[in-house]
Amino acid sequence: MRLIGTLDSPYARRVAVSLAMMDLPVALEPLSVFRDLDAFAAINPVVKAPTLVLDDGIQRIDPTLILEFAERLTTAERHLTPAATADHVTAQRVIGLALAACEKTMQIAYERRLRPIEKQHQPWLERIQAQLIAAHTLLDTCYAEEDDWLAGAVHCRPTSPRRSPGQFTRAIVPDIVTLERAPALAALSLRAAALPAFLAFPG
Repeated sequence: MRLIGTLDSPYARRVAVSLAMMDLPVALEPLSVFRDLDAFAAINPVVKAPTLVLDDGIQRIDPTLILEFAERLTTAERHLTPAATADHVTAQRVIGLALAACEKTMQIAYERRLRPIEKQHQPWLERIQAQLIAAHTLLDTCYAEEDDWLAGAVHCRPTSPRRSPGQFTRAIVPDIVTLERAPALAALSLRAAALPAFLAFPG
């Protein structure tokens, strides 16, 4: 299988790390949706990262759907989503918060970097920032209440896309989310960064 996308995308890295944890081999083709637009479009005209190209040429383009499909390719022992309903609910809540944090971070980055400053809408930015802070606060609360990985961790799909949601956001919008704002999430980031699958796909 081929994974199209760069590891500075939180969504591409989430898939790469998860596939590694499931012991599913994948060839990474680090094409950017910005810098390599034509090359990316030649593979997937929708130009959405990540794109997973299967051996038969069929493509999967949504990271959550990619990982749902990936679990059909491996044994139950390698699944990252927990089997127990209560653990699954917990895992899905945390993953949802992490993905929301990444989405809001990307929205802020696009607004700041791609839109001329005179055309940036401050009330919209303030709303996104409030959503981002709320997501990080809730994530930090989740991990502050636990002494170990949530929902049996090794069986739980990594909430970390790139550098973990905390590291990713602090790298992109350090003026909004600080280390002090989410200390438990920062500690999780350091633990995740030491895992072999994260080391294999550095962000």
